[in-house]
Amino acid sequence: MMASRDEIVAFANNYLRAGDFDDYAPTGLQVVGATAVSKLACGVSASRELFARARALEAELVVVHHGLFWNSDPRVIDDQMRSRLEELFAGDINLLAYHLCLDAHPELGNNALLADALGVAAERQPFAQVGLGGTLAQACTTDALVDRVRKELGREPLVFDNGQSSIKRIAICSGSAASAITQAAAEGYDCLLTGEPREPTMMAARELGITFIAAGHYATETFGVRALTERIGTEFDLPWDFIELDNPV
Repeated sequence: MMASRDEIVAFANNYLRAGDFDDYAPTGLQVVGATAVSKLACGVSASRELFARARALEAELVVVHHGLFWNSDPRVIDDQMRSRLEELFAGDINLLAYHLCLDAHPELGNNALLADALGVAAERQPFAQVGLGGTLAQACTTDALVDRVRKELGREPLVFDNGQSSIKRIAICSGSAASAITQAAAEGYDCLLTGEPREPTMMAARELGITFIAAGHYATETFGVRALTERIGTEFDLPWDFIELDNPV
């Protein structure tokens, strides 16, 4: 089975409403490859190893959350960028990258799927631009919530437990959103879950009286790219693989 690259890109852009987000990276097709696609691959972040493994799988299209290009990067092709591009060109591989729109999508976004996995009720509110907040279907202790996070993400989270006897309302923002801890406390959440902490986070959590859980930038952002690639595969009847390149951050 083959599918048109351009039809896949148009479908993904429309499905994620990619044009609604003022991102700091190019959204959608970042590198052009084969016009016809027979296999998909996906991973969290662009890297030479990811592209080499996609090439070995004979995938003509790779979907990532963190792409090759960012507005703050130097506008040069250095040795590192050249080596990454060479892998893509050698495999005639298309690269699609969806950042903020994939964090925020209400069905297959990173935060929506994290909320589903942790048992957050369907009535959810926007939080910190691309995150969400809500109420757990059943209130639980911090230890019980951490156990759930550990099970769902497959890693040991960093936890600043500030003594709440019960966690009921939780704010979730995947990746790097430790700076939103003040907002989470002000909006009455018992807990903020994100990917990674910042140096001031421990004291901020203690002073604000809110529990903070850092479950891994990488780990919290595996959900969306897998769900999007599966959705594309279903739409176009294409096989797909998630390429696991574990990252402790």
